[in-house]
Amino acid sequence: MNQPTAFPAQLIDGFNRHISYVRLSVTDRCDFRCVYCMEPDTEFVPRAQVLTLEELAQVAHAFVELGVTKIRLTGGEPLVRRNVVWLAREIGRLPGLKELALTTNGSQLERLAASLREANVRRINISLDSLDPERFRRITRVGDLGKVLRGIEAARRVGFDRLKINAVILKNRNHDEVVALTQFAIDRGMDISFIEEMPLGRIGDHDRAEAYYSSDQIKADLERHYELLPTTETTGGPSRYYRVAGTDTRVGFISPHSHNFCSACNRVRVTTEGRLLLCLGQEHSVDLRALLRERPGDLDALKHAIVGAMAIKPKGHDFNLKRPPIILRHMNATGG
Repeated sequence: MNQPTAFPAQLIDGFNRHISYVRLSVTDRCDFRCVYCMEPDTEFVPRAQVLTLEELAQVAHAFVELGVTKIRLTGGEPLVRRNVVWLAREIGRLPGLKELALTTNGSQLERLAASLREANVRRINISLDSLDPERFRRITRVGDLGKVLRGIEAARRVGFDRLKINAVILKNRNHDEVVALTQFAIDRGMDISFIEEMPLGRIGDHDRAEAYYSSDQIKADLERHYELLPTTETTGGPSRYYRVAGTDTRVGFISPHSHNFCSACNRVRVTTEGRLLLCLGQEHSVDLRALLRERPGDLDALKHAIVGAMAIKPKGHDFNLKRPPIILRHMNATGG
């Protein structure tokens, strides 16, 4: 009689980092075309190459059985994927999962916020790079700021555990709005994270080195208006947080260039095509889609592949704004 396969209770990579967080991309498609994320004429992955919702649910199941406690649904824009609420509901009921989160551009929240909360999504990050309608449209190329703001209000009404704004800051594009964006978050009892642009894929809109605005510069701008109190609080991701004195708001900084966070990396990504991507800024990966389709329903085989992949997780990324990008996949194809 075959003995059941023994798997580790927790995923640990070759640098003794415990992997407890998976970012699961449900689509590379998006209804925006943000200038730092993709080109206007981006070609999307053929649908046959995209993991089905059932395959995505199986991947999530395997990770949770291997000790992962947090899963974030990403894209592209995850809420343009048909029936994504079904997927959230399936993942949200997995025993052992402590938190199901989602990152969105907010365009679909007005209609889906209540359903997502009912599906056990606990936290939502909403991308918001400007509070000026014309500037917002310039950065997103097609986005409607009013629709996103209504989506944020819908999310506030249904009572997620926490809402957070994500803002990618570009010099001479929106760096002069960091105080306004922070005050927007404070006024609504939300958190906010400021993100240094990731050099993924070639873009024609701007020179990334010239548009670079560091976390230290943002922090200095904010400290002219607010007292920022250091905190050891974390949401499981790469943000370094500060409390805004006298408020319930945390300000986070995601700083791949100025304050490399690789030594404490606790996460991996699964792309919409089913690549288990071990590092945002490297190409080390394992093809889970082939396994899912060659051996459908074989959860043990999937778990073996995931455990084996930990050996090739690299020590860190190699981002360098002074040279052309070495990672040619855009952020929407990577999983935001």
